[in-house]
Amino acid sequence: MSERTRPGQDGFTLLEILVVIAILGLLIGLVAPAALRQLGGARVSVAHQSIERIGSILDMYKLDVGSYPTTDQGLQALVTQPAGVSGWNGPYVKGNVPLDPWNHPYKYADPSTRPGHEYDLCSEGPNGGGGTDEICNP
Repeated sequence: MSERTRPGQDGFTLLEILVVIAILGLLIGLVAPAALRQLGGARVSVAHQSIERIGSILDMYKLDVGSYPTTDQGLQALVTQPAGVSGWNGPYVKGNVPLDPWNHPYKYADPSTRPGHEYDLCSEGPNGGGGTDEICNP
């Protein structure tokens, strides 16, 4: 004769499964918001770093051309040579004009509307509408 388990000990009970599901639900409910906050903070950090990097590229453009691109030329001047510009030694950016971490175009203006800055380079932030979420060059 083979050994058999007693009835009721063949597997998990419905109550045990429900308790495990409830515990997993609580853990997910506690961990998910913290993970999403970290993701949002990472995008802000990437936006700051990208603005600094593009600022360095704009400085190289200025060294070659003698001035920053105009507002009308925009950041596209880093990809294709603007009409009437001599000394352009680009493309300064491979591919297309970079987008911010939320896939919005960066806002560029020369001259700057802020005192102490030569140009404005800003990300409109996660909402894409500027305002308090706007991240600009330092």
